[in-house]
Amino acid sequence: MIHYDVIVIGTGEAGTTVAQKCAAAAKKVAIIDYRPYGGTCALRGCDPKKVLVGAAEVVAHSNQLKTRGIKTQAVIDWPELMQFKKSFVDAVPAKREESLKKAGVVTYHGVARFTSSTTIKVNEEELKATQFVIATGAVPRQLGISGEDLLIDSTDFLDLADLPRDITFIGGGYIAFEFAHIAVRSGAKVRVVHRGGLPLESFDPDLVGHLLKASRDAGIEIILNTEVKAIEKQNDAFLIRAESEGKEISFHSSLAVHAAGRVPELDKLALESADIAYNEEGITVNTYLQSTSQPHVYACGDASASGLRLTPVGVKEAFVAASNLLKGNHTEIEYVGIPTNVFSLPPLATVGLTEQEAHKQGINVKVNYEETTDWFTSKRLNEPVSAFKILIDKSTDQIIGAHVLGPHAEEVINLFAVAIHAGMSASRLRKMVFSYPTSASDIVYMV
Repeated sequence: MIHYDVIVIGTGEAGTTVAQKCAAAAKKVAIIDYRPYGGTCALRGCDPKKVLVGAAEVVAHSNQLKTRGIKTQAVIDWPELMQFKKSFVDAVPAKREESLKKAGVVTYHGVARFTSSTTIKVNEEELKATQFVIATGAVPRQLGISGEDLLIDSTDFLDLADLPRDITFIGGGYIAFEFAHIAVRSGAKVRVVHRGGLPLESFDPDLVGHLLKASRDAGIEIILNTEVKAIEKQNDAFLIRAESEGKEISFHSSLAVHAAGRVPELDKLALESADIAYNEEGITVNTYLQSTSQPHVYACGDASASGLRLTPVGVKEAFVAASNLLKGNHTEIEYVGIPTNVFSLPPLATVGLTEQEAHKQGINVKVNYEETTDWFTSKRLNEPVSAFKILIDKSTDQIIGAHVLGPHAEEVINLFAVAIHAGMSASRLRKMVFSYPTSASDIVYMV
């Protein structure tokens, strides 16, 4: 049995970061994955999705400007777009594994299962380690409905050779809205079915309302307060049965996509064999990202029950976990001022507290809320929907929350993230001079 200092499970951004850091510290390190090396973000998430968003943006802007000087309308060639996407993805597994090997990490392919608190089995080989890091990422949550196996997930969507003419997204989160906007700009008939009254629940509800309008205006059918109960195959289409306000409804679709959330991928690990505590949010860890039940085990990224399920957060957690693993527990991650986006058209972005959270915490908050379709940033693109909401603590003048919908919101939000992380006051931000005309220059008028 081979004995390693550290075994890392998962080859996404978090797992790779930990493995390379430990190898650089002269530790004997192994890494394991049953999928192609590279993880969700690089292979089947953020990066390939953003490539498709780029094409959808061109179509959206072309449509918005068709009476403003643009005469030829952009059209997406889906197979060609898929080939372009593959140019970003296909080389990743080999490059990722090669970079790990060059760093001195031993690579394994297969499902990892704990056989004790210090041993793990990969295929038929048993390995032993002094310390473990679990960074297995997340997978679509089980819906528990009849015909669930007929659904495709986000990974499958990103690999579609041809785009079906009619697509239904089940769920109301990031994946549903991002892929719905891609699909409708690619010529498909699109619907989103969400069981609640308002989708994108972690975002500001007023801005979500504006995004719903933009989505419907783009041709996306949005069905709320409707829970999918079953899916049936009927010839070359699917019959989707649902319940809405106590009534049974149904509709046909060429394709049904699971977009109803993701959960940590832990079921293959046999965690009980190692007495590693976990819950539905992931491996339970302390502030050092150390397992609460097994001190020699750390977890980071989507597999841990620590913070936001975002790639940049996972990478930061990986640095923290590696440092604590190597030097003893001494550093913690700051979950302050972490921005996130929905790459819809227009994009929606948020950082810090929502208005509801601020009120719940008893903060005396000033709310700056305004629609900005007549601002230059939106008007030059003929963007029909844009708005912002900025939250300022009246007692300190500090910016405590920022929510932006509109052109380049995904970039503007990073400036607010800096301001929140630095504890910057609104008055100080107003004094800054930004390059003009840019989306960033708008922020002095938002605060």
